[in-house]
Amino acid sequence: MPQTNALAQTQLRRVVAERLRAEIHAGELKPGEWLRQEQLAQKFGVSQMPVREALQDLVSEGLVEHVPYRGIRVIEFGVTDLLDLYASRAFQEGLAARYAARNITPEQLAELKRLSDDIERRRVQKDWMEYRALNRRFHQMIYTASGHAYLIRTLDQMWNAFPTMMLGNFPATAGKPIPQRGASDKQEHLGIIGALQAHDCERAERLMRAHVEESGRRIVAVLKAEK
Repeated sequence: MPQTNALAQTQLRRVVAERLRAEIHAGELKPGEWLRQEQLAQKFGVSQMPVREALQDLVSEGLVEHVPYRGIRVIEFGVTDLLDLYASRAFQEGLAARYAARNITPEQLAELKRLSDDIERRRVQKDWMEYRALNRRFHQMIYTASGHAYLIRTLDQMWNAFPTMMLGNFPATAGKPIPQRGASDKQEHLGIIGALQAHDCERAERLMRAHVEESGRRIVAVLKAEK
């Protein structure tokens, strides 16, 4: 019986964490918003324990932060944070692309090509939410194909804040794509796929790094123009 209770508690913790994560990514829980255990427990119809444990998980993921003597709130990002995260992501995704060029399978390459077509279709349709979701899958497929467990875990955590949550901190990027990046994204994605298909490790790393860095530069330029 205790084992059954422990399992149920673990499942509740995961369910609550997933719901909170989804609400943060969707912007329903705003940057800087305080998350009160009692209110969340009532909202989700659970006790405070799984809520407390779920919040601890989100703290470790970097989605929320614990402020001593005040509680837990959704992380707020600034432009400096954005620059740091894009620089980190460019380096690590570039490295992952290098490894993926050695290991990627024909099936994974075919899926990347399908994703690239779907991303372009959503861009033309101006379905930005699905566009971003598919773009995320595209990048995840490549770094997962690297086969390097630590890189995969690190990039999974980084993508929890990319791009929806972070970009949602800035009105200029919250509900629309980065200006002038749509058509460029398509060409850059195809270039990366070509390098992976050729098993050209150096070119895959270089193109992926340049792709992420250029996205970061465009976002910062938009934010500076807004100011």
